[in-house]
Amino acid sequence: MELKEILKSPGHTIVDVRPTAEFQKGHIPDSLNIPLKDIPAKLEELKKMSKPLVLCCGSGNDCRHAHIFLSQQGVGNTFAGGSWLELNALKPKPTK
Repeated sequence: MELKEILKSPGHTIVDVRPTAEFQKGHIPDSLNIPLKDIPAKLEELKKMSKPLVLCCGSGNDCRHAHIFLSQQGVGNTFAGGSWLELNALKPKPTK
């Protein structure tokens, strides 16, 4: 499944892996903030989250690292979504 399709479907979770201070300056509405350094400690919680998990960060590098780590730990159906700004532009906007 492609990222655009995932973002259109209900049930996905966006996880922003930037540090909390960066997340608080701007983020995708309804996204969760789990900083990259906290991913190992949150592994069991992430395994229980609704799937798919779309990961994002500032530039795209940290979310790729998180994706690789989670995949190695058996967390399937994760996607490195890249920069939160780019991902936010791809996300369908709610209609009124």
